[in-house]
Amino acid sequence: MITVNADGKIMVRRCLVTLRPFRIFVLGIGFFTLCFLMTSLGGQFSAKRLGDSPFTIRTEVMGALESRGVLRRMSDMLELLMKRMDILARLENGTDFHKGNEALFPLDRLQPAAGLMERIQAIAQNVSDIAIKVDQILRNSLMNAKMGDGRRDQCEVPRDPKYPDCAGKVEWMRARWTSDPCYAFFGVDGTECSFLIYLSEVEWFCPPLPWRNQTAAPSPPPLPRAQAAFRSDLAPLLELVGTGKESLSFMKKRIRHLAQQWLRAARRLEQKLKGRQGDQKHILIHIGFLTEESGDVFSPRVLKGGPLGEMVQWADILAALFLLGHSLKVTVSLKELQSNLGVPPGRGNCPLTNPLPFDLIYTDYHGLQQMKQHMGLSFKKYRCRVRVIDTFGTEPAYNHEEYATLRGFRTNWGYWNLHPSQFMTMFPHTPDNSFMGFVSEELNQTERQRIKSSKVSSMAVVYGKEASIWKGKEKFLTILNKYMEIHGTVYYETQRPPEVPAFVKNHGLLPQHEFQQLLRKAKLFIGFGFPYEGPAPLEAIANGCVFLQARFNPPHSSLNHEFFRGKPTSREVSSQHPYAEDFIGKPHVWTVDYNNSEEFEAAIKTILRTQVDPYLPYEYTCEGMLERIHAYIQHQDFCTMPSPPPPAKAQSPAMQSPPSPLALSPNATHLVWSPSARRDPHAWPPADSLQVWLSEGQHACTETCRRRGLVCEPTFFRFLNKKEVFLQLSITCDSTEYEMNHLYPAVAENVHECYLQKEPLLFSCAGHNTKYRRLCPCRDYREGQVALCRDCL
Repeated sequence: MITVNADGKIMVRRCLVTLRPFRIFVLGIGFFTLCFLMTSLGGQFSAKRLGDSPFTIRTEVMGALESRGVLRRMSDMLELLMKRMDILARLENGTDFHKGNEALFPLDRLQPAAGLMERIQAIAQNVSDIAIKVDQILRNSLMNAKMGDGRRDQCEVPRDPKYPDCAGKVEWMRARWTSDPCYAFFGVDGTECSFLIYLSEVEWFCPPLPWRNQTAAPSPPPLPRAQAAFRSDLAPLLELVGTGKESLSFMKKRIRHLAQQWLRAARRLEQKLKGRQGDQKHILIHIGFLTEESGDVFSPRVLKGGPLGEMVQWADILAALFLLGHSLKVTVSLKELQSNLGVPPGRGNCPLTNPLPFDLIYTDYHGLQQMKQHMGLSFKKYRCRVRVIDTFGTEPAYNHEEYATLRGFRTNWGYWNLHPSQFMTMFPHTPDNSFMGFVSEELNQTERQRIKSSKVSSMAVVYGKEASIWKGKEKFLTILNKYMEIHGTVYYETQRPPEVPAFVKNHGLLPQHEFQQLLRKAKLFIGFGFPYEGPAPLEAIANGCVFLQARFNPPHSSLNHEFFRGKPTSREVSSQHPYAEDFIGKPHVWTVDYNNSEEFEAAIKTILRTQVDPYLPYEYTCEGMLERIHAYIQHQDFCTMPSPPPPAKAQSPAMQSPPSPLALSPNATHLVWSPSARRDPHAWPPADSLQVWLSEGQHACTETCRRRGLVCEPTFFRFLNKKEVFLQLSITCDSTEYEMNHLYPAVAENVHECYLQKEPLLFSCAGHNTKYRRLCPCRDYREGQVALCRDCL
């Protein structure tokens, strides 16, 4: 409390009477103090209830602490002011200054000054009292907050062996919880309890806290799924695709152009399935390479001769999924992706705010990377629902992160630890992956006859819209020009590209339908080695052209060619278009050594004498693609993985393993599914399509099966990964070991050592080593549909 003696009061009165500006200053101090009290305490008592959010307590406490400090400073200032006024009064007593001035001022002028002095004393007293009251309010508020919020600062990290990572995660949160705003979004505020609540209820690294309310309201039973029904109109799909990019416009034009073929194919498949369509799936289609964040290098090049293969495939995927009756969402921006997934605000370290609303997600490598960056732990939880459109394929050795790192298979595009069949390729070159494909325009009988009658036998079209592809090809072109008129479709803006010889008739970049008309007239479609595995050769063959391409010797691969370097595959490409070479072949496809001028010229002469009809493999028709995608959606389930193989120690003589479901074939060359073995009716592909062959040392399982008219089926490796299978094939095993190796199961015959696969994700049709002969699971396939076995539909 502030005390002032009687003499001091007299001196203050004299000062106030004499110094009018000072009187105004004192009035200002009093007014300011009253305003401050009203705003500070009024805001304090009208504040929100404590505990409304994880950040309310901290904000209000800080505000109240500041208020208490200011109140005390105001009290101190008033006390200091009174002391200085007392000093001034004493100085006046020591001089004759203003002597007798009392007579100049009437007594009534002094009375108000005395009242003002008393009011200042009262204000000082009130400020001191209020500071004490604020301090009491703060203490009570903090105590109630701690008690009412479930002992927020009294949590201890649980030691539960079921949650071994809990302590480490809490330690990480202490140091890094402010690194991403998403933690605050989920209620983390820096306290130990908020860490544990987050790690037990949002993530799953810690056990639930016993004092938390664990009784959630029962969720309503899931609504019955609608049945997928074939659609008969593609117009709504065009709305879904959207606008704003040249690439999207290209895809929509393609969908419109092929609409009638798609609709006829859908009706045929519907009749074939006889009502066995299955449930409607909710599918997100995120085309990552078209997002601005990935650079979207394709859209600006659509009108300049850039590669269109990826956009052709995506357009066909959209059409097929839509016609099969599934519910689609299409995104081509990161913002749309985040919104559809339910990504919380922040930098992507936290899980999604809600369960994933999609049964399947079709994307590419760019989209896969974007999802991993923004889904937090939810990416690991939901990645089994992802399907990755992957042109060149991803082999298991590159997909398995630990193995790829240890064995030198790591690249910029691999190491995702997905099931290899989740990668979907443009051509069926990698059996470990699923073959997605695309479609080519199918001709009716009338169109086929018209094309045959309008062919110009001396007309050739060169495969290559970019001038760089023509560079250094003058030698081949000169030979070809002796026999045929050469046409090109090379993009240029103002001047003819110098790489294109003068004797070539260059049409410039043509719209798709005009390019089709050019192919329908031409006899020959010739490739110069690039681009690899595009859709154009199939379109040319479908329009009655012969495709002439270069043989690569040695084959191109990631080991010797820059284009393949860094791609997650060790596949050796023997020609520009291996599918055309292996699955179509002569007379439609000729593969020759371009370095041998005589062989090249002889091939041209033979082609001129050869008559071919338009040809399109069934798997590249609209019906073939619909059939294939329908089978994948109904049967592929990567969220329910089969049990891993038992550890080596479990294989002891005392333990009786179940009898092998395999039996030796009648000619004793391989194993087949035993007629007496139990067949799982839900297994896909059906196990009775399996044949087990032993590879040669220089052959991968892909080649081993192909040489027998079969295709490697990695799903069946689980039936081969047993010691009994070696015995059934009369292979001597002095020792049998489980290891991680993409070539296993296999035998090293020179030392009689047998090896079984320890990691199911490494079961691989690809890969060979002269040291090993591999056990290869092969199956049959439907004519024109290599992705499906004869009984797979």
